[in-house]
Amino acid sequence: MNPSHYPLTLYFDASCPLCAAEMENLRLRDAAGRLRFVDASAPGFDAALAGATVAELMTLMHARTADGRLLRGVPAFELAYEAVGLTTVSTALRAPVLRPLLNALYPVIARHRQRLPRPLVQLIFGRALRRAATQAASCRCDAASGCSVERR
Repeated sequence: MNPSHYPLTLYFDASCPLCAAEMENLRLRDAAGRLRFVDASAPGFDAALAGATVAELMTLMHARTADGRLLRGVPAFELAYEAVGLTTVSTALRAPVLRPLLNALYPVIARHRQRLPRPLVQLIFGRALRRAATQAASCRCDAASGCSVERR
């Protein structure tokens, strides 16, 4: 993990159920505080701070590394997953066989993300969110009082 990447600022569309669910998944897993979350759809959001236009930010996921690099699409997700310890996912995103496919597929998903029904989003992310919430509660519980929550 390259320390010059973190904290990593993620610019996302909180009005999108898919985006909001994935950011909540990452937020719950971010025990080390490596991620910063910015809702690019919020009224008054200043896109100039992100180094992109609102239209660009609403088209693809963007992230800014601690050393100032702006990442778009799959590379932004790769570093976000790495930051929260989902190294299997970040490694898969880098795989030479998968990367071209993901780079082609992600813009299509992003373009149609608002059309995905909430029940489908819940089906996709429900289990991951429950797991992340359990792990986050465990970490907070352990750190605050020494109690433990069984991890699954």
